[in-house]
Amino acid sequence: MNEYKHLFSGKQEPALIDVPSLPYLMVDGKGAPDSPEYSNAVSRLYAVAYSVRAALKTQVEYSVFPLQGQWWSPDPAVFAAGDRDAWQWTMMILQPARATAEIVASAMAKAARKRPVEGVRFEEFTEGTCAQILHKGPYSAEPPTIARLMDFVRQEGRQLTGKHHEIYLTRPRTDAPDKMRTLIRYPV
Repeated sequence: MNEYKHLFSGKQEPALIDVPSLPYLMVDGKGAPDSPEYSNAVSRLYAVAYSVRAALKTQVEYSVFPLQGQWWSPDPAVFAAGDRDAWQWTMMILQPARATAEIVASAMAKAARKRPVEGVRFEEFTEGTCAQILHKGPYSAEPPTIARLMDFVRQEGRQLTGKHHEIYLTRPRTDAPDKMRTLIRYPV
């Protein structure tokens, strides 16, 4: 879907981008990204995303969009302490504009016949103006990249207005850690 291409590309230098309101499949949870809860939630999300893609195959051909995640904690100290079990998250997959609530509901019912899909929802998500940077390498090496992004936000005279948002351009299970690419985005 070329109309969204600019939302999935970025450079290793921080930049401001405008992100329109877009339709997403979403699922919420709490815990480390290597927890069974997280794995099950992402599996449910993909089951619905592929079911929507199958429902739309006569109207539009597309690849399922990359997984995205928002990460936060009411207590920011959990990140500094490395308490991954206290992380909260919303995992998301962008949907094409043709994915209506009716199509998604039907696709969700079809996916539910094969596996549980509870907790997955379909909604518009708006971020607006965001600061963004491309991180290359493992997730554990993100802090210096995030620090550069935060310096950029301050230099631009902006403040964060939303949650830490990651867009996974590569697959952690199949790609070597040094080859991984993640867009890091914050609404400002």
